[in-house]
Amino acid sequence: MNKPSYVGRFAPSPTGPLHYGSLVAATASYLQARHNHGKWFVRVEDIDPPREIQGAAENILSTLKFYQFKWDQEPLFQSSRFKDYRFTLDRLIQLQHVYACSCTRKDLEHIPQKTDLGKRYPGICANKELPLTDTNLNLRLRVDEKVVSYNDLHYGLQTHNLQNEIGDIVIYRKFNLPSYSLAVSVDDAMQGITEIVRGIDLMPFAPVQIYLCKLLGFRVPNFLHVPVIINQQGQKLSKQTKASAITKDDCVEILVQALHDLGQETPKDIAKKSLSHLWSWAIENWDVEKIPKVKKIPYYNNIIE
Repeated sequence: MNKPSYVGRFAPSPTGPLHYGSLVAATASYLQARHNHGKWFVRVEDIDPPREIQGAAENILSTLKFYQFKWDQEPLFQSSRFKDYRFTLDRLIQLQHVYACSCTRKDLEHIPQKTDLGKRYPGICANKELPLTDTNLNLRLRVDEKVVSYNDLHYGLQTHNLQNEIGDIVIYRKFNLPSYSLAVSVDDAMQGITEIVRGIDLMPFAPVQIYLCKLLGFRVPNFLHVPVIINQQGQKLSKQTKASAITKDDCVEILVQALHDLGQETPKDIAKKSLSHLWSWAIENWDVEKIPKVKKIPYYNNIIE
């Protein structure tokens, strides 16, 4: 079988403007695709209405354009894909892998945090046979005790037993909203994504996606997770931690900083060059092996924070 051509993606959620931490993740994803002579897509993950900020998607896309990221097809908005998510859910229901769950967060507060994947659901509703059509209920995917293993290109071999670590997974939330894991699995398969490059904070979703892909007969993508950028309080840069939007001033210097945080040593005078020159150099010289072998990278520069 011929090896598929490289296809990568950057998939921001429109919960606020593009901040420096997201820029670093986008840069890693973009350079990995371009260095491998591949395609690169942008997907807006807008399926969580309560967290979304009006105008954020447009801001993210315009900022990426200003920094001269170039995508190979028009950005995909997940909000346009609900029929496909529902079709996939119905497939899983037909395979008898899904049940309805009435448990609330309060019901599960007593469950201790056991692993990086989260709290283990103890199967309270697994045999209740609650109606799958009730949109006030979550829908869970039954998981078995098979071990899910994959080799992260940066962090090495990862091995998980979903049944022991998180139990049955919510794949459709109440009010008919698909889960992150279901949506990205469907979209990555549809877009032919061959490798997912993103922050290590999303690493716990990888074994869930692999499990879903195997269940649905989708090609399993490769994974490359990179360190996240943290603020002075040790928190990941995000909307929740009030991360500032990256400025459109000094974009060459900011991108040089992103490259340095990803372990890519640039020529001393490159910040004086054009942005297009910087991208050309970065694509040619991108080296995954140089990414720091840590999970968090502090950023204290007042230009960005």
